[in-house]
Amino acid sequence: MTVLERLGALRAQMKAQGLAAYVVPGNDPHASEYMASHWCEMQWISGFNGESGTMVVTMDRALLWTDSRYYLQAGIELKDTTIELMRESDIDCPKITEWLCENAQGAKIGINPEMFSVNDFAEWKEQFADAGIEIRSVDLIKPIWTEGRPAIPSDKLYPYSEDFAGESVESKLVRMREQLAKKKANAMIISALDEIAWMLNIRGNDVEYNPVVISYVVLEADKCTLFVDAAKIDTVAQNYLDFNNIDVLPYEAVFDYIRSLSGAVLYDGARVNEALFEAIPEGCKALNAKSPILIDKAKKNAVELEGERIAMRQDAAALTRFFKWLEEEAFANGQTQTEWTLMEKLHEFRAKGENFVEESFGTIAGYQGNGAIVHYAATKDNCAEVKPEGMLLLDSGGQYLDGTTDITRTVWLGGRIPQQAKDDYTYVLKGHIALQRARFPRGTRGNQLDALAKQYMWEAGITFGHGTGHGVGHFLGCHEGPQNVRTDNNPTALEVGHIISDEPGIYRTGKWGIRTENLITVIPAKQTKVTTTEDEWLTFETLTLCFYDTNLIEMSLMTEDEIDWLNAYHVRVYKEVAPLLNADEAKYLARKCAALEL
Repeated sequence: MTVLERLGALRAQMKAQGLAAYVVPGNDPHASEYMASHWCEMQWISGFNGESGTMVVTMDRALLWTDSRYYLQAGIELKDTTIELMRESDIDCPKITEWLCENAQGAKIGINPEMFSVNDFAEWKEQFADAGIEIRSVDLIKPIWTEGRPAIPSDKLYPYSEDFAGESVESKLVRMREQLAKKKANAMIISALDEIAWMLNIRGNDVEYNPVVISYVVLEADKCTLFVDAAKIDTVAQNYLDFNNIDVLPYEAVFDYIRSLSGAVLYDGARVNEALFEAIPEGCKALNAKSPILIDKAKKNAVELEGERIAMRQDAAALTRFFKWLEEEAFANGQTQTEWTLMEKLHEFRAKGENFVEESFGTIAGYQGNGAIVHYAATKDNCAEVKPEGMLLLDSGGQYLDGTTDITRTVWLGGRIPQQAKDDYTYVLKGHIALQRARFPRGTRGNQLDALAKQYMWEAGITFGHGTGHGVGHFLGCHEGPQNVRTDNNPTALEVGHIISDEPGIYRTGKWGIRTENLITVIPAKQTKVTTTEDEWLTFETLTLCFYDTNLIEMSLMTEDEIDWLNAYHVRVYKEVAPLLNADEAKYLARKCAALEL
C-alpha cells in the first residue's frame, strides 16, 4: 500500500466508527524511546521515518507534528503524500490539542489507549472538554496494517548476572515491596521495559540498541508476575525465573490479570499506558506516582559504576584505533570514504571489545554541514563523501555487558582551520569543561547547572536548542531519567550515582556542527578548608576516556585552569587506555594526549 492508500483505508475505518479525526502517535505501549518495528504505526501510515512525530488524520486533511531535528528529513519523505508538516518547535505552531479543539469541535476523535500514557490521555481529555470533543478508545491501525506488519519480537530473554548488576533480584524486590507498603498499595503495574529489565536482572534483544525484553510485570506483596511470550523463555531462563519466584503468564494476559486485582494499585502515569489503567477495576484505589524503580535504577551502585569504567576503557581503545585509522589509513592510496563507511569502520573496532553486545544508538557521523543537523542519520544510500579536509562530528556509543557508553568528538580532517571554527570549538570545550568541574550543594537540579555549559557561547551570542545532558542506563537505555541537565525545570535533584552526559554544541547551518560529549557521574566533593554551610557538596567524576582534537583549540580563549584540567585529563586517558593498545597505537595516543601550554 502507498501512503495515500493507507490514509484512504484509515479514513474508511474512521467513517465506519463515526470519527472526525484519528491520532497516530510515534509511541509503543511501553513508553519506549526506541521501539520494536511492530509498533512503528506513525512511520507506517505517513512514510516518515523519524524517531519522533505524531499524526492527525481527518476526513480531508493529514498532518504530522515533529520537532526541528527532523524538519529536513520530513520535508523530503512527506513529499507527494498530502501530509502537512507541522513544525512543532516553531513558536507559532499550534499544539496538537489546540489544533483539534479548533478544527474538531463537538466531534469524536479516536485514540489507541495502548499508545498513550495515562497522564497524556488525561491531559488531552481535560483540554478537549471545553471544545465538546469526545475521545474514543479504539485501535484503527490494526485492522488496516494486515500485510507486512512485523511481528512482536520473540527473541530469547537471558539472565543478567549479578556480577554485572551488583544486586540480586531478591534484594530489588524487597526494596520495591517496601515501597508498595509505604504507599499502602497491594500491587504495582510496571510497563517500562528498562524498569522490568533492571528489577528482574534480565536482558533481551527485542529492541534495537536497547537490551530489553518486551513484557509487563505486576508486582504484589507475595508474588511477582512476568507477562511475556512463552517463546522467549528457554530452559535456562525458566530455571532462573523459578529460582527467583517469578511467575510467568502470556503477554496479552496482563489486562485480564489487572482486572482481577483488588485493593490499591500503584502505577506511574507517565509510563503506564491508558489501556492498562482502564483495566484497573472500579473498586480499586488507583495510585499515580513516579515509579520507585525509575528512581532507584538511576542511582548506580558500586559494581555498576566500576563496570561503566571498564566499558569506557574498552570504548576508548576502539575510538583510538578508529581515529588512528582515519588519520593515517582511511584516505591512503586514493581510497574513498563516506559517512556510512566511517560508521561501519567504527563499529568494526568497537565489536572487537571485550563484552561488546551492540551499539547504544545509531551512530551520527556528520561531515561538514551534515554535522549541523543535530540528529542527522546517514544511510548507506544517502550519505556524504568524506574528504581529508574539513570538520567531522562523530556521536556514537556501545552497549557492553559492563555498561553503556555515549561519546561525541569533533575532529578536523585537514586543510586550513577557519578562525570561526576554532572559536566555536573552544567555546564548546570551555562549557564542557566547566560542567565537569562543577561543585554544587546536595539538592541541586540539573537545570540549575545548565548555564555553566552555555556561559561562554552566550557571551559570544551563540546557543543551542538541545539538552546539555541526559541520564544514561547501565547496559540499558542510552537515554534514561529522571535526571538531566537542560533548560526545562526538572524537579529531580542530582544524586550520587547518577550518570549524565555533558554535551554542549554549536551548529553552523551548511558549514559544520561541533559537539563535545563525555559521560560523568555524581560523586561526593572533597571538603574545602573553609566551610560556610553544613550542606553536603557534590561534584562529577568523568567516566569517558578519549582525547580531544587540540588542533581546534583557540588557546587565547583558554584559561590556565582549563589547560590544567585538560592536561590532567589527557594524562589519565593515556594511563588507562594505553595498556589496551599495541605499541604503535599507544604512540599515536601519546601524541594526541601531549601536554598543552598557554
